[in-house]
Amino acid sequence: MLASLLPCLYAWLMRKAPRKLSSETELYTAAINALARHAYSVHDLRVYLERRAEEKETVGAVMSRLRDHKYLDDARYAKQFVRMRSELRKQGAFRITRDLRGHGVPDRHIEAALAERAADSDDGATVRARLTRRLKTLRGPLDERKKASLYRSLLRAGFSGETIRRELRAVANIVVDEIADAASEEA
Repeated sequence: MLASLLPCLYAWLMRKAPRKLSSETELYTAAINALARHAYSVHDLRVYLERRAEEKETVGAVMSRLRDHKYLDDARYAKQFVRMRSELRKQGAFRITRDLRGHGVPDRHIEAALAERAADSDDGATVRARLTRRLKTLRGPLDERKKASLYRSLLRAGFSGETIRRELRAVANIVVDEIADAASEEA
């Protein structure tokens, strides 16, 4: 296994720092190219540009120019992020909030995007779907370790403990009060 990691480790160690850009035009072009690859929050793009810029003063001018052209907007980024994480990855509000805060998105944009999502989605149905999919793949009897594992995986996915316990009771007929106690003891 170590032999398979060595080429990756060598490539990582030999990786060069990004080429420093000196003019505002070059930095703006780099920002547009980065935004063409995927969406960035204001904070993430600022960090990206500061790594690439020779002079940090040019970053502010580029950021304001991007905002003026409406290429950069945290509210739109938060809505897109929430939609992708809730629909594709089936994650809950707590996980989405934590990840958006990690990207430097202000709480007002996070709350607005989650409120918009709450009208369209049902956490209970999402938890139920994840549970039925996981229960199909489990082998052997459903012992305490597997119950606690299900509970913890749904907590990591960002769903509330109350919703998880309610859906576990409905789908798997599991005594979930014991699961919550076992999960907290193991953590």
